[in-house]
Amino acid sequence: MAPPPPATELMEELVGEILLRLPPDEPEHLFRAALFCKPWLRVLCDPAFRRRYRVFHGAPPLLGLLHRLMVFQGPLPVRFASTTSMPDFPHPGSDGRRTRPLDCRHGRVLIHMLEECWSAGYLVWDPTTRDKHSLPEPCIKWLIYSAAVLCAADGCDHLDCYGGPFRMVFMGTLEDEDNIVACVYSSETGMWSVPVSLDSSCEAFVKHMRYGRAVRPWYTPYLQPRRGTLVGDAIYFSIREDVYDIALMALDDGSLGFACIVGSSLHMWSRKVNSGGAAEWVQFRVIELATIIPGADSDEGPLVVDFAEGVDVTPKDDDFDERPFLVGFAEGVGVIFISTGAGLFTIELKSERVRKVDEPGVYFSVLPYMSFYTPGHGRLLSLARIH
Repeated sequence: MAPPPPATELMEELVGEILLRLPPDEPEHLFRAALFCKPWLRVLCDPAFRRRYRVFHGAPPLLGLLHRLMVFQGPLPVRFASTTSMPDFPHPGSDGRRTRPLDCRHGRVLIHMLEECWSAGYLVWDPTTRDKHSLPEPCIKWLIYSAAVLCAADGCDHLDCYGGPFRMVFMGTLEDEDNIVACVYSSETGMWSVPVSLDSSCEAFVKHMRYGRAVRPWYTPYLQPRRGTLVGDAIYFSIREDVYDIALMALDDGSLGFACIVGSSLHMWSRKVNSGGAAEWVQFRVIELATIIPGADSDEGPLVVDFAEGVDVTPKDDDFDERPFLVGFAEGVGVIFISTGAGLFTIELKSERVRKVDEPGVYFSVLPYMSFYTPGHGRLLSLARIH
């Protein structure tokens, strides 16, 4: 019979099991534990433990927020707001440079770096490791645009994307014609792909343009400057058609969905393919916001929903400051962001638990930063290797 392992090994294994269960949405607990003693520091900085920790907890937690505004809403605050007890991450624009955050995904942040009258390219940045990559501007004369950053590692489960290859997806409305183009940058090749565009071969786009020009002969298909939604291997953006108050969603069954606010109720829809092979929108849930979110029972005019041509959600007035406003969705954790005159709130869709994550302000597109923030990088890791 083999002798039992030494007590020290049993103790380290037990400590590891306890540390494994510390909540990832409060990284402060992990960092305090790492500073408690050298054995705990070694456990927490062990790559095997960090991997087990991410697999054990599944989807990366929400750690912070960036925001994107429309041009007429004024300049952005230079702030990367933390949603945990950890301090705010440093903002790339804190040195006075003009920046425009575009996306947060797979542990990375995508920033458009701006000079006074021109673009200075893009920055892909990992706030937890401080790893940064500069990207050139695509050769596209855009009028309005959005973009996304994605992990490009084969077979990655996106629990540990640190330092791997990535892609940037750019999509925008052209400046000199009524069309939308897209292209992709690869960190592996360091090049942009040849742009592709929507044209008469795309039935949905033709229908959209016909409907838009029936209302306004000068209609332009403005790409909505909001965060895209990743569903499987596809990234979705919305085209503005006097539609501001919707958020695209990635649903648990792998389908595309969207949410909109009607009056003080949150309505959610999913895209289903019927027996005839045609896609249709099916409403699957309604949440009454006035009973769970402060300020959601505003007396501002309700939204009008018209399904005669697809789905159209149009506000009766242009005042977005007082009524509840839908400003984003966090994939993987099932969280919707809603702003009211009382602040910015999250709703966990599974539990309907509400949490206030920021103070009242101007919000249009929330960019949720989700990642595991463990003591496996920087100075703490160096200390663990020494000891």
